[in-house]
Amino acid sequence: MAEKAESRAVELDIHGKKRVFDIDDPKLPDWIENKAFGSDDYPYDKKLDNKDYEKTLKLLQIELVKVQFWQQKTGTRIMTVFEGRDAAGKGGAIHATMSYMNPRSARVVALTKPTETELGQWYFQRYVSTFPTAGEFVLFDRSWYNRAGVEPVMGFCKPEQYEKFLKETPRFEKMITSEGIHLFKFWLNIGREMQLKRFHDRRHDPLKVWKLSPMDIAALNKWDDYTEKRDRMLKETHTDHAPWTVIRANDKRRARINLIRHILKTLDYEGKDKKVIGDIDDKIVGAGLGFVK
Repeated sequence: MAEKAESRAVELDIHGKKRVFDIDDPKLPDWIENKAFGSDDYPYDKKLDNKDYEKTLKLLQIELVKVQFWQQKTGTRIMTVFEGRDAAGKGGAIHATMSYMNPRSARVVALTKPTETELGQWYFQRYVSTFPTAGEFVLFDRSWYNRAGVEPVMGFCKPEQYEKFLKETPRFEKMITSEGIHLFKFWLNIGREMQLKRFHDRRHDPLKVWKLSPMDIAALNKWDDYTEKRDRMLKETHTDHAPWTVIRANDKRRARINLIRHILKTLDYEGKDKKVIGDIDDKIVGAGLGFVK
C-alpha cells in the first residue's frame, strides 16, 4: 500500500491572525482569494484592461527597440536589476521588457548558486564578469542583492558578510555609474495574500509548477524576516547615484507598463516619443523605502 504523502500545510500569522495554508490543496482558501488583489493596500480594485495593456505595451516595446539602435550607435551600456519577493513578477517583467529586443545585444543574467571556486572569490566578482559591453542591455533576474535578502534570511551567509555587503554596495555601485553605465534597480512589491495566491497557482499549473521551489515552501513563514531585510536593504543602498525604484506589482500589467515607462523616460535616446511613452502612475511607482510603508 502506497504511503500517504506528507502534508505541507503550514500555520501562518497573517496580519495577527493564525491561518492554515496547504499549498497542495487544489482549492485556494477564500481568505486568500478575496484579499489577494487588494493586499498591501493596492490602489486599484481590478487589473488593467488587457486590450489597453497589449496596445500600450507594444508601443513601449517599439521605443525599447529605438533604445537599442541608439545604444549601438553610441556604445551606451544599460543594466537593469530586478528584485522582489518570490512570485513578485520579475520574470514576466523581464520578458515584457526584452521580448522584441535584438538578442545579440540584449541578454538576461540569472546566475545559479555559486560554485566552490566562486565562493572563494570577492563576492561581486561573478556578477562583474556578466556586465555589459558597449551597446549592450543586460537584465539581471536577481543579482548581487541575494546577499541582502535570501542569503541572510535562509542562513546562506554569515552576519558579518551581510553587514559588509550593505556597507560596500553603495561604493560598488558608484563605480558602476561612474563608469558611465546606466543602472536601474527595481524592487517589485506584492502583498502577502498575492504571493500565496501565486504560489498556489504555480503548484497547480503543470506549465508553471517548475517555478515553485523548495526554497519557496521553506520561506512561507519567513515573510516578516524578508520584510525586515527588504527595509534595511532599501535604507542602506538607496543612493542618488543608484536609487531604488519600487513598483507595486499586484497587477502584473500595470507593473510592467510603468517599469518600462520609467526606463524610457530616464534615457535620452534618439527618436524618443514622449507622447507615446506617457506618464508614470505615481500610485504604482515610487522611490526607495518610503514607498513600501
